[in-house]
Amino acid sequence: MRIAIIGAGGVGGYFGGKLAQGGLDVVFIVRGATLEALRTRGLRIDSIKGDFVIERPHATDDPAAVGKVDAVFVTVKAWQIEEAAAQITPMIGDDTMVIPLENGIDAPDQLAAILGREHVLGGLCGIVSFIAAPGHIRHAGADPFVMFGELDNRRTARVEKLRDECLRAGVQADIPSDIHHALWSKFVFIAPMSGIGAATRMPIGVWRSMPETRDLATRAIREIIALALARGVDLGGEAAVERTLARFDALNADATSSLQRDIIDGKPSELDAQLGAAVRLGREAGVPTSVCEMLLALLLPQEQNARKH
Repeated sequence: MRIAIIGAGGVGGYFGGKLAQGGLDVVFIVRGATLEALRTRGLRIDSIKGDFVIERPHATDDPAAVGKVDAVFVTVKAWQIEEAAAQITPMIGDDTMVIPLENGIDAPDQLAAILGREHVLGGLCGIVSFIAAPGHIRHAGADPFVMFGELDNRRTARVEKLRDECLRAGVQADIPSDIHHALWSKFVFIAPMSGIGAATRMPIGVWRSMPETRDLATRAIREIIALALARGVDLGGEAAVERTLARFDALNADATSSLQRDIIDGKPSELDAQLGAAVRLGREAGVPTSVCEMLLALLLPQEQNARKH
């Protein structure tokens, strides 16, 4: 099975590296310092599950030279989706699957509008990882996993084959019974965590233990649960609130989200794809999102400043 990975950051570098280590035919679509690093030093993964190095990864900045692939994992930041779609186009065959692993909720629709809905799956992942240096990824927390599925929830042969190939390569993979439920379950977890972490500039161990910020997170969770329900996805009401809070409590005390780290570092972040999407979708559905709106407003000046540089 031929697999392309768009990007080689904390998500793409780790999962692409694991798939390559497991014997799959993997090509990384990267450029600049990352491409140079992969070509000269290889791909290095420092992981709590065991370190490894891919000494000669297949990496290129020319997708047209790759040819058709069976699957594409899109691991760039959410605001880079349209650019990624242009890179993917020459690698699309009749049955190619494109799996976005962004933290937002809009990526499948964005890709489908450009590449065709028949090629796009819903996808998500779980991992705490970051770039230590170009071509050097540090996996610091969580048991890594990917989930993906057809947007109409059919159990197709191509999706089952991709899951089986991932499992054989040592990547925990699953096909949820309802991919949209899984996507919203991730969104209700990551958006409040990102927003509160970025606004407080504290790791989760600090803000989850303070009544004031824990209450803020709880209210944001309820807003997104109501938003999902308005869009036809029932996350389970108060039981979903408790599940999400339990997921927060299970994380290492020093855990932070990629959005939080980007904002603290003065880099462009996925703010629009997370809190921005919650606010936009809330307005469309007539669902109040006052906490998400507040967090978005607090963080927008930093986001806009980062995008000037």
